[in-house]
Amino acid sequence: MVASISTREAKILRIIRVRVTDKPGFLGRIATLLGELDANIGEITIVSQGHDFIIREFNVQLDDDTHLSCILEGLKVLEGVQVEAVIDPVQHVHEGGKIEMRSRVKLDSVAEMHRIYTPGVAQICRLIEKEPQASKVYTSIANTVAVVTNGTAILGLGNIGAVAGMPVMEGKSVLYQQLVGISAVPILLNSTDVDVIVNTVAEIAPTFAAIHLEDIAAPECFAIEEQLQKRLNIPVLHDDQHATAVVVLGALMTVTQRTGIDLSTAKVGVIGLGAAGFGIVHLLKAYGVSEIYGCDLKKEAMERLKNVGGKGVDLAQLMKEADVVVATTGVPGLIKADMVRKGQVILALSNPDPEIDPELAIKCGAEFAADGRTINNALAFPGLFRGAMKIGATHFTDGMKIAAAHAIAGQTKLDSLVPSILDKEVHQAVAEAVTHAWLDEKQAR
Repeated sequence: MVASISTREAKILRIIRVRVTDKPGFLGRIATLLGELDANIGEITIVSQGHDFIIREFNVQLDDDTHLSCILEGLKVLEGVQVEAVIDPVQHVHEGGKIEMRSRVKLDSVAEMHRIYTPGVAQICRLIEKEPQASKVYTSIANTVAVVTNGTAILGLGNIGAVAGMPVMEGKSVLYQQLVGISAVPILLNSTDVDVIVNTVAEIAPTFAAIHLEDIAAPECFAIEEQLQKRLNIPVLHDDQHATAVVVLGALMTVTQRTGIDLSTAKVGVIGLGAAGFGIVHLLKAYGVSEIYGCDLKKEAMERLKNVGGKGVDLAQLMKEADVVVATTGVPGLIKADMVRKGQVILALSNPDPEIDPELAIKCGAEFAADGRTINNALAFPGLFRGAMKIGATHFTDGMKIAAAHAIAGQTKLDSLVPSILDKEVHQAVAEAVTHAWLDEKQAR
């Protein structure tokens, strides 16, 4: 099998609202113009209609604002067409935020108020005082996770600050609620000090059943996760490390099965040893990959690789030796065409622009190639936390992560690299795999 998977999209989304003369042919003229100007047309809807006009909205994907300007200039020359508005649907959906806290019970009588608040609530407070574990039954704690960031490594944007990272934390919260029914609360911390972050999260931890660390830069993320897990008796997971690693392992299980490569004996190279790269190395080692090569510009990253049994090399040697290459550098075009070796599997995961375009990698001899839009850690973290919280796990183990990767691979259909993120059965399968892994390990202990 020779294949590439790339779901690269235009950079911006816009909705163009136009008033059009209500006669045959006008819709076709607009669609033709948009196509000629390289706009990717999505949904077309009718907003309103008059006796001789119709107002439509065209959802389009574009390269940038310059491309949008060309589209608008082109529409100006069409007789009977008037642009009424240009709407940014991404900004629109974020207005007012994407999440809110809601009551699960009705409050439409004084009698109900007495049951959920005073005086009835005192009964539950006394019960929890005597039996702290009752809080898991009579409060929301057991189904609530904290999504914690300091904004130092937001997506591919870098250190933009905690508040600027809030839209990402809200997005994670939406995924938790919609995909696995977990209530997630964003926590923004204005600090880069490891001790401050650890102490703050430890103090608020009684509110939550688990801690999801998000978009915290390396190397601080390693110490923060390790120290928090030592102090807390609830699961702590740095998503960028471990959820990403789970999805990568699941994808590699699928790819290597289809290509005939034995992952346990293959030489695997990881380019970029930050949070994601090191998490991938760690999980591949736990899975049983014997030979792992790694390269990074930072000396401390190479030392971490050595400490877990990986071999530090330069980029040229890695590309020459590795059967499977995983890149997480954030450097577009880092892998040159002449570096690709015939038969390699290449996952160039940086967004929005990969280290090498999958189609180019295939043209240069790669057996399989994919970019980062296909590998999304949202395939892993909802099920990981759902499974751990359901069973009352105190921490995540490598066995739980490997079980999650197997579940993802097992849910992958046809020629896909990974399943659909919106397939709730996938997340249920991951959760069940995580639960069973915890129980099996607990029994073995």
